[in-house]
Amino acid sequence: MIQKAKVSVSVVMGSESDLPVMEETVKTLKDFGISHEVVLTSAHRSPERTSSFAKKVAERGIRIIIVGAGAAAHLAGVIASQTHLPVIGVPIDATSLRGLDALLSTVQMPGGIPVATMAIGKPGAKNAALMAIRILSLEDAILRKKLQTYCKKMARDVEKRQKNLNAGSS
Repeated sequence: MIQKAKVSVSVVMGSESDLPVMEETVKTLKDFGISHEVVLTSAHRSPERTSSFAKKVAERGIRIIIVGAGAAAHLAGVIASQTHLPVIGVPIDATSLRGLDALLSTVQMPGGIPVATMAIGKPGAKNAALMAIRILSLEDAILRKKLQTYCKKMARDVEKRQKNLNAGSS
């Protein structure tokens, strides 16, 4: 019997239209070999489904929840209010306000209901995955080494770009 890998991170979206942004989260988690699931639920259109998910997610062994939502973007807060797990919010640019509404809805949580809020859009989606990886690496030496290697590569890439700039200016 093949055992299914234990899922560590739940990537939640309020709408299927959020997928192009949240693919950055999924890609980054995959690059680090982090087991994950993708869940579609809405704080407004499917509140019972959302509540059930939030109340049962820890029982399934999930350790971190990453939530992407646009417009009113209450999804991360609704989930955070019903679980003790860390929730990382990704505001998505889905309205004429260019994501500012989602940012404010995600970041302005009342005391006692924390949501770690990332930047709007794809950079925030990538950083949400990296934040989850940092949290998981606290108890996983192999993952911590992968993260250190990733950070060193970013630094080397900056040095290469600097050399290219210098070569082009002579």
